[in-house]
Amino acid sequence: MNRKHKILKHIDKNKIGLEIGPSHSPIAPKSEGYNVHIVDHIDKDSLIEKYRPHNVAVEKIEDVDFIWRGEPYSELTGTTMYYDWIIASHVIEHTPDLVSFINNCAEILKENGVLSLAVPDARFCFDCLRPLTGISKIIDSHLQKVKVHSLGTALEYVSGISTSKKRATWGYGKARGNYELIHSQNEVMSIMQTYTSTEEYSDFHAWCFTPHSFRLLIHDLNLLGLISLKEISFDSTRGCEFYITLGQEGMGPKLSRIELMKKIRAEQCVDTSFTELLKFKVDHWITYIRQKVAEYAHV
Repeated sequence: MNRKHKILKHIDKNKIGLEIGPSHSPIAPKSEGYNVHIVDHIDKDSLIEKYRPHNVAVEKIEDVDFIWRGEPYSELTGTTMYYDWIIASHVIEHTPDLVSFINNCAEILKENGVLSLAVPDARFCFDCLRPLTGISKIIDSHLQKVKVHSLGTALEYVSGISTSKKRATWGYGKARGNYELIHSQNEVMSIMQTYTSTEEYSDFHAWCFTPHSFRLLIHDLNLLGLISLKEISFDSTRGCEFYITLGQEGMGPKLSRIELMKKIRAEQCVDTSFTELLKFKVDHWITYIRQKVAEYAHV
């Protein structure tokens, strides 16, 4: 199953959907017959102008139906309980308030609707040397109703992102090493002296996840009553991202909290030596088989 199939496996192209922030690479494009609305931060012409210098296929950029300025999606689209599905690829890690992002999606989804996420695995991209996100900052950001990233978030991001062998992403199973920080100490100090959390949004990765750290966060946020969506399905890392689908009718991760916590520890110990990589692949396939057995048991 390729990347697109994993993201789309709970998506019916004939039902009404929303894709958030597809920029130059939509997953469910109108040109392929998807009944979809597009949310982005600027209109189509501006996206083309933005991405033309980056040698990408700007002809794939979709007409933008809704230009997001920070308002709830129900206000932006003028709907509640309307969409059958929402896709957000490499979006959730940018959100200042992760809980509100999920709840805003839930508000415009039908009761049996799904939120399909592609999420970067911090181990295999420029976030790899940064600490994983815990639940405390997520809850605090939500209770404080933050709209833009704080100075602390900006500093953690700028001071911590790195390359590995000159690459910003390298993907699961690829050799790592020769890490170099992307920003100098002078650049970090400049952020400290000049950054202000105003209503003008500046973009950073606010959150860092491994697959099971994200699964545990979703489980705990639901358990605490902060979000209504639960895990429907999960696909482990391919390249530098993993995939998870959430919905009101989700059954959760089918793993205990302690099992999830152990998996997080194991993920953080992954090395690219042959022995460790082989063990990781075996564990991956065992987990995959168990998931499929559990899915068929509920059919």
